[in-house]
Amino acid sequence: MNTILLAEKQNPTLWENVAENALYVLVFFGIIVAMFLIAFALEKLCNKKNDLTGKKEKFFTTRKMTSVGILCAMATVLMIFDFPLWFIPSFYKLDFSEIPVLIGAYAFGPATGVVMEFVKVLLKLLIKGTSTAFVGELANFVVGCSFIIPAATIYAFKKTKKNAIVSCVSGTLILVVFASVFNALYLIPAFTKFMSLEKILASGAEKNSLVNPDSMTSFVIFAVAPLNLIKGVAVSVVTMLIYKPLSKFMKNDR
Repeated sequence: MNTILLAEKQNPTLWENVAENALYVLVFFGIIVAMFLIAFALEKLCNKKNDLTGKKEKFFTTRKMTSVGILCAMATVLMIFDFPLWFIPSFYKLDFSEIPVLIGAYAFGPATGVVMEFVKVLLKLLIKGTSTAFVGELANFVVGCSFIIPAATIYAFKKTKKNAIVSCVSGTLILVVFASVFNALYLIPAFTKFMSLEKILASGAEKNSLVNPDSMTSFVIFAVAPLNLIKGVAVSVVTMLIYKPLSKFMKNDR
């Protein structure tokens, strides 16, 4: 009798946990699908604006597949070799995997960029696995897309050096804003499955004197936002320096 009562008492918690995890999984896949749909819609819009909709352009060519494959491999390696920064807790890490992805997205469009983001994360999971129940990988994919999609879309409308600079600046600003909001509304609450919110904020305050241990807002503004600003600027600068020479090889067989 006591066993039955204990089971009945525990079952609601069990089902609540199952439902909660299912919700995160659904949100996870929903965000991925949304990113793909947005990227393909914007690429179609770019093609229409540039009068490319009537052209029978092959999505798969030998050179394109080779270029994308090499860039995805490079992005995966860069994602694996991430590293922490001094002003943010060690469970937040910086990587430069968006450099190869942005190069590919500039060459072939925002849809290809999102595909590369997905492949990069998938390869990383196969090689290294996950220590955050996919929360970290979801963050990397979504935050990366928030930079790649607007930057590649703006550049696709008009492929000039000036517009490339505009696309990088716009992509970086969108990255910082989106990453900050996404962390506050989804990622940090999701990460509380592994660490309490109090410990997360305390870790931020320990590393960064500007972070208030009682305020998620200060954590996002003084820790999350600068991290993504550094990433956006670094990726933009490197891409601007190396894209043109690489693009001649990648697009030769399009």
